[in-house]
Amino acid sequence: KQLHSVRNRRSQAPISSAIMIKLLCVAIVAGLVFESNQRRLEPSRLDPIKPEPKRLERSLVKRDLPVVYPTHIRCWTGWFDRDDPTYTGDWENLNNLRNENPGKICPNPTDIEAKTLTGLSAAAAGDVIFESDKTTGFICKNEDQGPNKMCNDYRVRFSCHPPFCGGVCWTNWYDRDLPSGTGDWETLSDLKKENPGEICDSPMYIEAVTNDTMTPATSTRENFSHYNPSEGFVCQNKDQTDGECLNYKFHAAQLVCGALMGSQAYVELWFGVSSAAIVYVNRWHEAQTVG
Repeated sequence: KQLHSVRNRRSQAPISSAIMIKLLCVAIVAGLVFESNQRRLEPSRLDPIKPEPKRLERSLVKRDLPVVYPTHIRCWTGWFDRDDPTYTGDWENLNNLRNENPGKICPNPTDIEAKTLTGLSAAAAGDVIFESDKTTGFICKNEDQGPNKMCNDYRVRFSCHPPFCGGVCWTNWYDRDLPSGTGDWETLSDLKKENPGEICDSPMYIEAVTNDTMTPATSTRENFSHYNPSEGFVCQNKDQTDGECLNYKFHAAQLVCGALMGSQAYVELWFGVSSAAIVYVNRWHEAQTVG
């Protein structure tokens, strides 16, 4: 019996050693996987010079986050001019524009803007417009105009949610002052104070139009003391021939949706991903810009 017991202990010894070796290998592999995951999550380990954008973009796309677009940011498509008024009128209807410009107009535009080729709004041009709608487009019929008169030639563009457009993002229109005092003062410093968070620190450029007819300020022949993206827009009554400015409103163009425009990564970055992901995307974009 003693001999049999010794033999059993000897036969069990190598089995126990083999099990221990297997367990040790499993522990080593688990440790390596854990360390790799930890490195992936630490923002301090992200390399801005040699990033891994594909892995980040893939992880962002999988995130099922709600999308609620900021209402004060709009971006516009390019201008479209598919027709001229030589026959029945100027037909810039949305269906035809989509067919002729695939992928250039978002599925659900939020607004439409129409101007003559010289930059006037329909109201300023004096035309009777049959239709100007974000879902159907723009139509001006010659038969609706006066005798021996036809429509002006128009071009149109559509406003879309920021992730669609690849161009400039516009703020809302602002009209904080009336020209009843010394003039119309639409300064950026005042507007930023009155509308916190709605205007970026350094707009690309601004556009001012009359409040009633949307006529571009540059087409009114009035004189402006300030009209630039650093200070804003100022029209002083003393500088006008008739002694009083028109009432203006303006909006600012900014790059808030320019860095990752059109990508799912941008949408989720805007509405709150982890801080590590934000650092990663910012560094990746900076590296791409510099490189």
